[in-house]
Amino acid sequence: MKKIRMISWNVNGIRSVQKKGFVEWLEKEQPDILCIQETKARREQLNGDLLEVEGYHTYFASAEKKGYSGVALYSRIEPESIKCGFGIEKFDREGRTQIADYGDFILFNIYFPNGKASKERLEYKMEFYDAFLEYADVLKGRGRKLIICGDVNTAHREIDLARPRENETISGFLPEEREWIDKLLSHGYVDTFRHFHKEPEQYTWWSMRTRARERNVGWRIDYFYASENIMDNITDSYILPDVMGSDHCPIGLDIEF
Repeated sequence: MKKIRMISWNVNGIRSVQKKGFVEWLEKEQPDILCIQETKARREQLNGDLLEVEGYHTYFASAEKKGYSGVALYSRIEPESIKCGFGIEKFDREGRTQIADYGDFILFNIYFPNGKASKERLEYKMEFYDAFLEYADVLKGRGRKLIICGDVNTAHREIDLARPRENETISGFLPEEREWIDKLLSHGYVDTFRHFHKEPEQYTWWSMRTRARERNVGWRIDYFYASENIMDNITDSYILPDVMGSDHCPIGLDIEF
C-alpha cells in the first residue's frame, strides 16, 4: 500500500512566510507533496533555503508581473511530467497553474483569480474557471484520475463562511461564482473536505484587517477537489487551522494506492 500525504497552502508571499519559519515547518511536517499558491516571487528572487529542501524536487511558476501571483510545488515524489498553464496566454502569463502527472493521478496546483478588484477581473475569473474546467474534463474524459487543489477564491455554500448574508454581493460569494462550483461538482468532481466533514465554522482564510482569525470569522475558499474515479483512494481531507504565517491556513489530503 502506497500512502501519499498532500498539503496545499496559499502562503501570501513565500519570502514573507520564509521569515516566519516556513522551511522549518516543511521539514517537520514532511508532506509527500506540498502545493503553494501566491508565492509573489520568481525563482531567481529566492534563496537556496527555498529552492533546495532536502528530499524534495522543487518547481516554480511565476507571473510576468513582479511580486504577483505564482505557484510552487515541493514534491518528494518526482512527477513523470509537469507543465504550467492551460496553453491560453492571457491566463498563463499570470503564473497561476501547475499540472503535474504522477502516473496514478494528475495534480492541478492552482491559484484561481480574485474577482474583487473590478468587473473586468470578475469576468477574467469566470473565464479562468471555465478554461480550467474544460481542460480538466478532457483529461477526465480519457479516464485519468484528477486531484485539484488551491485557493479557489470562492466560498461555495453558506456553511463555508461566517457572514454569508453580509457577503452576498461581494466577489467570493456571488451567485455566479457559487453556481460555477455547482457546475464543477456536477461534472463529476468532489469537494473532498465536505465528503468527510459536514460541520460548520471550518475556514481557511481570515481577513488580517479585523483580527478575524482570533474570532474565527472566516471563509473556506481553499479546496482539494477530486474526480469521482479517485475517491476510493482518498482516506481523509482536512484543514490545518493552527498553522500560522499567512492569512490562509494549509489544507491536507491523504491518499492510498
